[in-house]
Amino acid sequence: MFTGIVRERGRVASFESGRLVVEAAVGAEVGDSVAIAGVCLTVVARENGRLAFDVVPETIARTTLGSLSPGGEVNVEPSLRAGDPLGGHIVQGHVDGVGRVRDVAEGLTWFDAPEGVVRYCVVKGSIAVDGTSLTVAALDDAGFAVALVPHTLAATTLGALAPGDAVNLEVDVLAKYVERLVVK
Repeated sequence: MFTGIVRERGRVASFESGRLVVEAAVGAEVGDSVAIAGVCLTVVARENGRLAFDVVPETIARTTLGSLSPGGEVNVEPSLRAGDPLGGHIVQGHVDGVGRVRDVAEGLTWFDAPEGVVRYCVVKGSIAVDGTSLTVAALDDAGFAVALVPHTLAATTLGALAPGDAVNLEVDVLAKYVERLVVK
């Protein structure tokens, strides 16, 4: 489990044959879960400030990870430990869909999102974009908007986004459980 509070921006060292290697200073050991761009991955090797992950075809097909290349930056968050503060919201690192930046205007960043994501969005509700815990500021039929504060722009990869860029989206898991209980 994660909180969506990104701890650092890591840099992709390599991504070959399903092995993603990220330069990151987070304290993670082999077997630990780490969110990379909002995707929960398991550390399979750690050496010289680099973490390695095996990324399976299913993950590549359902996320933006397949488009990563050496030198690119990614949001990095180690998993939550018992007793750690929950500063964001509950994030699982299970991407619900890939969205695209639509526009940045009037202090809001708009994302187009699949219907299966938009259906769980509510104004003032939580959403994770590339693993970053954010609050939905506005909605329309095609997507949602968030207001990105200067700290978030500086501390995450979100400050470098441009219209058309793809992002990993994860809706609030509580909304999915509520729907399951009500629709059943």
